[in-house]
Amino acid sequence: MKNKIMLITYADSFGKNLKEMKGVIDRYFKREIHSIHILPFFPSSGDRGFAPINYREVDEAFGTWDDIKDIAGDYELMFDFMINHLSRRSPEFLDFIEKHDESEYADMFLRFCKFWPGGEPTEAEVDLLNKRKPCAPCEEITFRDGTTEKIWCTFDDEQMDLDLQNEAAWNYVESTLRFLMDQGLSQLRLDAFAFATKKVGTTCFFLEPEIWEMMDRIQRVLDEKGIPMLPEIHDHYTVQLKIAEHGYAVYDFVLPVMVLHTLFSGSSARLRHWLSICPRNQQTTLDTHDGLGTVDVVDLLSAEELQAVVRQTEQYGANFKWDYSSGNSGEKVVYQINCSYYSAVGERDDSYLLSRAIQFFTPGIPQVYYMGLLAGENDYELMERTNYDRNISRHNYTLEEIDRLAEKPVVKNLCVMMRFRNEYPVFDGEMSVHDAPDECLWISWREGQYRADLKANLKDHSFVITYLDHEGVEKKLDLNVC
Repeated sequence: MKNKIMLITYADSFGKNLKEMKGVIDRYFKREIHSIHILPFFPSSGDRGFAPINYREVDEAFGTWDDIKDIAGDYELMFDFMINHLSRRSPEFLDFIEKHDESEYADMFLRFCKFWPGGEPTEAEVDLLNKRKPCAPCEEITFRDGTTEKIWCTFDDEQMDLDLQNEAAWNYVESTLRFLMDQGLSQLRLDAFAFATKKVGTTCFFLEPEIWEMMDRIQRVLDEKGIPMLPEIHDHYTVQLKIAEHGYAVYDFVLPVMVLHTLFSGSSARLRHWLSICPRNQQTTLDTHDGLGTVDVVDLLSAEELQAVVRQTEQYGANFKWDYSSGNSGEKVVYQINCSYYSAVGERDDSYLLSRAIQFFTPGIPQVYYMGLLAGENDYELMERTNYDRNISRHNYTLEEIDRLAEKPVVKNLCVMMRFRNEYPVFDGEMSVHDAPDECLWISWREGQYRADLKANLKDHSFVITYLDHEGVEKKLDLNVC
């Protein structure tokens, strides 16, 4: 993947389908967007695409494989692969329900009766799990023969966990990956991979060495066509550092909350520390289809500093996803902040543009969520109508809305910065974070004769970006807000 900006979008959020999405990007953001992470566009039974029924099809509501390949002709593409689970409505799971132990897929899914000694976990074993629900992670399934069984279900009740200790599951994984590699894939996002390693008497989360064996096996398949992998995990920042040490690209999930802390507190100290230690082979985010992770900044921010960010975003309309793991002393704690990033900074154009400037000057490939590209506000109507908290930052834009929002001054200024980030030849060079008063931030990049500087005042959120032209003359990036 080239070190240029990636858009994150659903297939039906930037226009109602893949054709409209490409038309919008071609018309308004051709220079701003180099690659696209199209969130799961396969037929799915839940979690807005993350409960895939069949990876070999494009949901007909979105388009066809020809539409995907048409987009791939102009933009690098990242697809999702949900290594941990598959839909309960997939052909494989339906065959399992129909034939039970006689199904060729009977060993593909993680069955409580075969995993736990005695067929059930003890209360202590359940408490030990890293889990996303306040109970044992399973669904009671009734089979055609009238019997019932508990199948491991880490997330939504539509998402049945795969048993990656069994070759039946690996045969499915590897054949599916090889199919996707032929459909215009440039990078694979490995979703929820840390939950796919499971062993009795453990947290069943990011188990070593099993996690490295699993990732290496997947990467060996991708290496057949030279495709890199981006593993997705929200956890303590040291886990990302460890993944980077193993040679994989990582997400900078620290940055979203770290930037909010920087803007809310007016202090650059914590951010400057993170920039000094963050992986260089990473992809940066402020916003994604999920919330803003809080576990990622533990020990980089104090508990009081993190709570201050939570309180401020709540005042700006955020809601929260909770963590029920036993490491939290049995108490639920905020796991993610659900809020559009524009709303998270109080819908202030200067604060929003500064947050993006910081992202673009942070090492790594920048990802910009489609709502962030349009400086989108919280969608309370969608959240309330669907009774789903995360939908607060999952608005579906019509072509008419996009035509109007693309003309907003904040969006036009954002586009100026995005073009600069993509086209000025310095961001593969060396970064420096300069000593400055705590209320100031000064980041520089150098590459040969070129230099770019971001200087920000964290008290009033004013900032300036300067650079050297090809003749060595210092220029100021023209932003109306500055």
